[in-house]
Amino acid sequence: MKLLHIDSSILGDNSASRQLSSEVVKAWQAAEPGVEVSYRDLAAEAIEHFSAATLVAAGTPAELRDAAQKHEADVSAQTLAQFLAADALVIAAPMYNFTIATQLKAWIDRVAVAGQTFRYTEAGPEGLCGNKKVIVVSTAGGMHVGQATGVAHEDYLKVMLGFMGITDIEFVRAHGLAYGDEVRSKAMNDAQAQISQDLFRAA
Repeated sequence: MKLLHIDSSILGDNSASRQLSSEVVKAWQAAEPGVEVSYRDLAAEAIEHFSAATLVAAGTPAELRDAAQKHEADVSAQTLAQFLAADALVIAAPMYNFTIATQLKAWIDRVAVAGQTFRYTEAGPEGLCGNKKVIVVSTAGGMHVGQATGVAHEDYLKVMLGFMGITDIEFVRAHGLAYGDEVRSKAMNDAQAQISQDLFRAA
């Protein structure tokens, strides 16, 4: 099985989502020793945001692309190919200003491709990636699950992944991280307990 591990936090070694996503991957490897892991750090190696240049590059025949267009097309193709090749994903999704990191949004814009990960039919849109499993590591300074402030974070990810046909989605949460040491410690301990005790119990 091929597992794609995505980090998007800008906090480096101080990131709760990075710590927890790494623990999820290690637990997955322990549960399935043959798993093949690939890794993308979207903060350290950011993908350019979706732009007119992206569309122009996609619409220009390969032999006519200039250097900038070739780079855009290559980034899109490589990002999409890596996503399509993955059987499962671990996505670290810290909340910034009530939504996901812009780096993660840029990645989503490169993998949400009509005809590749979804398509439009007479009956409406159809996701083409229903065979994938996703574990989202959701971190936040406040408490937003079920609130209007969480709609552009976890709810957005569920809608976007679902649009591509992915419904096997599980969340590992550590929220309230800015509420003081006691709340932060409990949130992290609860998330770690979920990873070690519950997440791969069936495996």
